[in-house]
Parts: sequence; C-alpha cells; structure tokens
Amino acid sequence: MIISIPKEILPGENRVACVPDVASKLIKAGFEVQIEKDAGLNAGFTNEQYSAAGVKVVDKIQDLYVNADIVLKVQRPIDHPAEGKHEIELLKKGTLLISFVYVLHYTEIARKCAEFGIDLISMDMIPRSSLAQKMDALSSQANLAGYKSVILAANELGKIFPLMMTAAGTISPARIVIMGAGVAGLQALGTAKRLGAVVEVSDIRPTVKEEVQSLGGKFIEVETDENMQDAGGYAKEASKEFLKKQKEVIFKHITEADIVITTALVPGKKAPVLVTEEMVKKMKPGSVVLDMATEFGGNCELSEKGKTVKKYGVTIIGEPNLPSLVATHASEMYSKNILNLIQYFSKDGKVELKLEDEIVKGSLITYNGEVINQRVKDLLK
Repeated sequence: MIISIPKEILPGENRVACVPDVASKLIKAGFEVQIEKDAGLNAGFTNEQYSAAGVKVVDKIQDLYVNADIVLKVQRPIDHPAEGKHEIELLKKGTLLISFVYVLHYTEIARKCAEFGIDLISMDMIPRSSLAQKMDALSSQANLAGYKSVILAANELGKIFPLMMTAAGTISPARIVIMGAGVAGLQALGTAKRLGAVVEVSDIRPTVKEEVQSLGGKFIEVETDENMQDAGGYAKEASKEFLKKQKEVIFKHITEADIVITTALVPGKKAPVLVTEEMVKKMKPGSVVLDMATEFGGNCELSEKGKTVKKYGVTIIGEPNLPSLVATHASEMYSKNILNLIQYFSKDGKVELKLEDEIVKGSLITYNGEVINQRVKDLLK
C-alpha cells in the first residue's frame, strides 16, 4: 500500500504529518511512502533526508494522490489554492485519510468524504484509553502548546518570572493564573514553575486538584455538586450557574495576575468564555492574556484569532496554532502517534480496519461512502 504525505496548505501550519525517521519505519513495515517536495522544510526536514530514508519525493500533488491508498495530513482538508479544487476531490475513491479534522466542529468535511468515497480517521477523535495512549495526538500536541504558551506570554510580559534578590532590591515573582488543568494546562504549569513563577490553576473538575498540587501549583477551588467530566476524561460543558460561580471566584485571582493562560475546550461546542471584558479592564497595565481556544471561539471575550492585540493596557495573544510554532518536535510526536495507529490496525503493509474495535470505532468517521460515527451522524441531521 502507498502512503502519501502532502505539504500542509492551511496558512500558518508548519508541521508535517510524517518525519523521515517514522517514514523509514513505515517502509520497514511493508508500506511504500511518498511525500510532496518541500513538505517537511518548515518543520526542519529536507527532501534529502526523506530520500535517504527511502521515501519517494514527488513534485506534483496530482502525482502524489493518484495512486495513494493512505494520505497522512496534519490539518483538515481545504480548498487547494493551486488546484482550484477541494483536497478531498483530489483523492481517489477508497483512500484512507488520516488527519486532525475536528470533525465535531467541521462536520461538512465528513459529509464531503462520504460523498467522494474517502475513508476518514479524525486524529482528534482517538479514544482516551490506556490502549490508545500512544496514538493520542490531541495530548501530544497539547503538551507542546502548553509549553509554548508560557514562552510566548513571558516574551510579552515586561517582567521576569522568578523571585530575584539583588543589590538594587528584591523582585517579586510573576503571578500566573492558568484556566484548565488538562494536558496543556499542566504543561504550562510545569513550565511556568521551572521559570520561577507563582502559579494558580482553575479547573471545573475537582479531580485534578492533586495533579495541580503535585506540580507545585495552587488549585483555585469552585464548590460544585455537578459531575464536570465526561466518560473520556474531558471537561464537560458547564452549566450557566457553574460558570457564573466560577467567574465570581476567579475574578480576584485574574485581576491580580501578571499572566492569564486559558486552555478550556469542549469537544464539538464553542469554547466557554472565562475571561470577560470586565476582568480585563481590572487587570494590571502590562499584564498578558494568552487564549489557547481562539480556533473555537475563544475563552477571552476580547481575544482575536491569529492576532496579538492590546486592550485596556493588557496584551491579549490569540495564537490559534501553538504546536506549529514548535514544528520540529510537534511533527516528530504527531508522526509517532500516527505510526502507532497504523501499526495497530495493519499487518504486513496492509490496512485491516475492524469496525468493532474500540479505537477504530471511536476515530473512523466515514467508511465505504457513509458517515458511520454516531456523534457526527447526529450533528449532520
């Protein structure tokens, strides 16, 4: 079977879906691998490195797709600027497309894949189970996003993070509030602590309190009787009453912070607003808000997707694709997630999708010209 890796065309995307080292492992597993010319350059991987790994480097996208059995991408398929067609229309019927699609938000992609007979695995739908841990690309990328969020925010802040005693006086440590203690939030906490900041973390799930404390953070508690976690371990959509209570508790912490990092996402829903305009108004001049959820509506009322803006003396960073800013490591980790997934459902270079399998059932969205994922089906009705 032939695996093809195109160059990402979504603006701002620097990652590549397969790095040379992983490509050589796929070749050893019995696959033939081909890549579009310069697809890995933005992530630091040259055409020569791919050739040395046994990958065929292809000049034209049509030649890449015409015989592909599996196509590996990072970003969802979109209209191809050079071809004048949607990427899905360039694939041959029966191709297996593996990519981050965020299909609960972009349901029309599932409909289009079914229409053109493309089998689709959405990497953001991989179940959160111990068996699927090695394939969990959502977590691997969120990990890097958490790290990069602190570095970006630190760069915008006119202060240093650590407590420093000097002959000219004592500098107090920076105060950071992180909204959300998922993978990204916990990595942001660890990174900020290593840089010497005082870190407080808020999360709607009381169960994460111990994890926050074990990393040296202070947990901001909001009393609730609601179960705030779904079966997959993700935060559920909170009730209006809870969000109101959370905002009241968090208000003081946010207005005293130097940096606020928000990471709250709910699969298939608009991101909850956690930082209101009123809160930003009351923040100290020179403070920074970094909103990780701008792709899906944003956690801060004033953030703008893809822009860094200043409002009421506060810098608000709306970077929608943090993993792309550490493209080398992000590509390496994503590639390994995909490799583990392909190894899981293939044998001797042949893919065998068992529809009753827990991982396949969770992540396979379209198959044989039909939308088969129940959650997506319901959204398309």
